[in-house]
Amino acid sequence: MLNVLEQIQAACIEAKVEPNAESISQIVRSLYPATPHSDLVELVDEVLSSIFGLGPLEELLFLPNLTDILVNRFDDVWIDRGSGLEKTEVTFSSEAAAQEFAKRIATRGHRRLDDAQPFVDIQTDSGLRFHAMLPPISSAGVTISIRTPQRHSLSLEDMIANGNLDFVTYQAICEVVDEHKSFIVSGGTGSGKTTLLAAMLARVPNTERIVVIEDSSELSISHPHVVGIQARLSNSEGAGGITMTDLVRQSLRMRPDRIVVGEVRGREISDLLLALNTGHKGSATTIHADSAISVPTRIEALGLLAGLPREAIHAQMYSAFDVVIQMRNARNGMRGVAELAKFIRASDGTVITQSLLTASTA
Repeated sequence: MLNVLEQIQAACIEAKVEPNAESISQIVRSLYPATPHSDLVELVDEVLSSIFGLGPLEELLFLPNLTDILVNRFDDVWIDRGSGLEKTEVTFSSEAAAQEFAKRIATRGHRRLDDAQPFVDIQTDSGLRFHAMLPPISSAGVTISIRTPQRHSLSLEDMIANGNLDFVTYQAICEVVDEHKSFIVSGGTGSGKTTLLAAMLARVPNTERIVVIEDSSELSISHPHVVGIQARLSNSEGAGGITMTDLVRQSLRMRPDRIVVGEVRGREISDLLLALNTGHKGSATTIHADSAISVPTRIEALGLLAGLPREAIHAQMYSAFDVVIQMRNARNGMRGVAELAKFIRASDGTVITQSLLTASTA
């Protein structure tokens, strides 16, 4: 049966079709024209289950507050539920089974995962962000990282109730949104940057249009006028890719009141700085940085990679952004806001940050 599944998965990728009951039925018919109808129905059901099910990981998706599932090797599975990593008892039956699972999920996104293409990064129809890497690139065995979508959006008021915001910080954050200040939410992986950004954007007046640019859809915003646009990886032939830079440029033609980049991590910083210097105050993004102090340095590094002169980066940064909202380090087991800081000019003309307040829950 394993060889049959591999043949059907390869045919789906080759035909570039969405793997559903109709397309798989046609592929099975073409591969096995003598298959009786009853066997065809059973085979299609099994193929769909193998492609869309998460096998032994399925049960983990029902855990409350789940954000990540991490497979270090077939018998070493960890999760994150917002309080740091936890080892689970879940395992695959073997290394071969774990690799086959990863290849099936890759098929779902019309991507290859094999010796010639040993890693894959896709988003499934259900919103899961899926990354896998095969040996020998991953030395201990196949590694799988799954980021789960938010099941419901938290409001700023929810974050107060959960102890992630004190009231003074809440008031300051509301002022940032209400006064159309452009801001950056900064922090490490799993620190809650996306959750806070979505909660802040939910406070934007309903009369304003928010254009959200992401490389994979993660922001779930309770707002009636959100337009989401998403980057796209190139196909196996290297064609059809749409970059974040492309989308930032396109967003300017979409009559946005606020432009939101889910996370800035590359050359798109150049176009984002230009966009925010043409108006669109109240716009926002997130960035990986360990402290508010290091945010200007991080933006400078991205700008230099994009080919901008250092002086231009700092001049545009100062005009584009007003506030940094720094999240606590997720490794301490408690998410939330640590600090608010503003951008100021240093004596040498570069941009630095200056603390506005330190959250009492930090």
